[in-house]
Amino acid sequence: MTFKKLSYFFVWFTISTFFSCTQEEKGILVNNISEFNQAVPNLKPGDNLILADGKWENVELKLIAKGTAEAPIIMRAQTPGKVIISGQSNLRISGEYIVASDLVFKDGFTPTSEVIALRTSKEALANHTRITNCVIDGFNNPERFDADTWVSIYGKNNQFDHNTLINKGNQGVTFAIKMNTEASQENGHIVEYNYFGPRQVLGSNGGETVRIGTSHYSRKYSNSIVRKNYFDRCNGEHEIISNKSCGNEFRDNVFFESQGTLTMRHGHHTLVENNYFLGNRKPNTGGIRIINEYQTVKNNYMAGLTGYRFRGALVIMNGVPNSPINRYNQVVDSKMEGNIVVDSDYIQLCAGSDEERSAVPVGTTFKDNIIMGKTNLTPFTIYDDVSGIEFSGNIMNEEATLPLPEGFTKVEFSLSRNENGLRVPSQPLIEKAGFESIKLPVSKDETGANYYPKNDITTTFGSGKMVQVAPGENTIIEALETSQPGDVLELENGGEYLLTKYAFVNHTITIRAKEGSKALIKSEKSSFFKIENGGALLLDNILVDGAESPDQAGNNVISTSKYSMNQNYALVVKNCEVKDLDKNHTFDFLKIYKNTFADSIQIINSNFKNVTGSILILDTEVEDLGIYNVENVAILDSKFEDVQGSIANIYRGGTDESTFGPITSVKGVEITNSGKGKRNKIGAVLRFHGVQTLIIDSVQISDSKGVDLFMTNGEPITKVSNVTFTNSAGLKTNGEPYDSENIVVNNK
Repeated sequence: MTFKKLSYFFVWFTISTFFSCTQEEKGILVNNISEFNQAVPNLKPGDNLILADGKWENVELKLIAKGTAEAPIIMRAQTPGKVIISGQSNLRISGEYIVASDLVFKDGFTPTSEVIALRTSKEALANHTRITNCVIDGFNNPERFDADTWVSIYGKNNQFDHNTLINKGNQGVTFAIKMNTEASQENGHIVEYNYFGPRQVLGSNGGETVRIGTSHYSRKYSNSIVRKNYFDRCNGEHEIISNKSCGNEFRDNVFFESQGTLTMRHGHHTLVENNYFLGNRKPNTGGIRIINEYQTVKNNYMAGLTGYRFRGALVIMNGVPNSPINRYNQVVDSKMEGNIVVDSDYIQLCAGSDEERSAVPVGTTFKDNIIMGKTNLTPFTIYDDVSGIEFSGNIMNEEATLPLPEGFTKVEFSLSRNENGLRVPSQPLIEKAGFESIKLPVSKDETGANYYPKNDITTTFGSGKMVQVAPGENTIIEALETSQPGDVLELENGGEYLLTKYAFVNHTITIRAKEGSKALIKSEKSSFFKIENGGALLLDNILVDGAESPDQAGNNVISTSKYSMNQNYALVVKNCEVKDLDKNHTFDFLKIYKNTFADSIQIINSNFKNVTGSILILDTEVEDLGIYNVENVAILDSKFEDVQGSIANIYRGGTDESTFGPITSVKGVEITNSGKGKRNKIGAVLRFHGVQTLIIDSVQISDSKGVDLFMTNGEPITKVSNVTFTNSAGLKTNGEPYDSENIVVNNK
């Protein structure tokens, strides 16, 4: 079927669906899985199978049917959004000319590897089938690294439109087009008007939002079209979209504050046109990355992007000579033309150049692009020979540094906000780049299921109500049990609070005392606070004392769940004093467990004294697979004295390049008589292994172990300055004394 015929077919589908929804008496209403299974074998072209409103729990819906172009079979909810599929459930479809609509997958996870799959077996695929107006919201396996795919499209000539996919927390692609048999290649699928909502940082490879193909089939043609979709804060990993097949088009999509890039990872003959990337200066927001042959990137708009290296606004990679199918094909005969880049920091040419990736781009053009902004006046980084790239007609503002003497012209800086709220250069420059005007090709409201809200589910500290908590035994626990996300539990200044049970933190909560004397918290349990799935904790103006803790090894103040957490947590400790964690050895401040991940851990203006364990041990992922435990760590304006273990031990092993962190800052810190306990096996007071961005500034270390840096892959950014060692071990990088040319240290 041609694309033209296919589009007529889907227009008819829309009319048919509307007509069916107004003719419920002609449908077949089923109330449970038993009735569903009885009805499916008898479906005929034109039938309308209606799932009764309510919760469908622990159901594996398997629809095998054959409609026709003129009379498709329709499966839908009785009322859009009122059929909630929960528990261990999924939907599999095979056959032809089928429409599935109006279903919500929530409060559960798939028992298999897919939530929605357009096949019922390896051989039984769906063709000419449409999934529309459906929702998958937080349908996550409780095991963070038990991977699954939310939507897998097989077969040919299928459409996925007006669906909402939000809050994927476990490993695995959100939406995938699979091509593992000939029957799923040259498929001509259409993916349009979908809302790909927030996806948290995974801290591992395997967090793509959209993937078409895999490396094994990457030289096969998919010929899929991905258009007019809205990608909202899709932060899973480096590749928001991972193109791994040939002949695909990505047009008219919007990427809002999404970390990562649209990446042509494998496959040739890709068109990337008229997509809008709105970073708003959020960390790691990126644009488009070219790898492979005959790629076309034209007339795209990028604004406020901060991503570095592979996450730049525009990136052309180096390849591997005679590359294996799963590595990096050389960029050949590709185009990056007529794109507008404003207020964005990095454009990378020959990115990834190293001993393996030594094949520079050839036969490629970089022309008529407009790069304008003042956030970074040297936006280009050239890593290798660019003689195989033709540069012509490119424009930069006059303050910027040109990357090459030829192919670039300077003009007066001319950014202003247009009637569509976007920062744009002057109209003649816009027209020169090939744009008629700068406006979003699709709005957020035009995408996704029409009945499902796109509310921001993120709850911030302090956004709820104030709850006064009287001093006493377990009063904090009682307040926690009745609190709501965002609430603030305000303790009395100077009040004493005893915990005789674990204080479980299941949502975002602040525990604080007003400015003045600190509120004192003690605990008779081995942990004070346990952060569970969905939890986030801020402690402010609190005195933590280990005096009542049990006389046993391995106590801690705060721990994560012992079990896998598929929701990221956050921890903030500010204006606090922590003392006498010394009832036995290895009394840590924070204890984390494997398969847990923090978006952010901050220690601000706080003092720690007399601790037999460590403060932050963030090293439970030791398999060297690129998995790590925290994205952002900040230790600021704080003092640490008589800490037998380490102050911070952050570990990211392996050479995977699909993630951004950890990102760490240590500033204004004093460390005294610390790191020297016999159980401190790392032999350092601060260890940063594989940290991708590290800033250490204004740090004084006295009578303590030293600082150990281990640089791994990814061109880590490391800045160390104004560090004073007194009677301490000093600083090493990769086991060697620090390089004084790159790291400034003031020794005494």
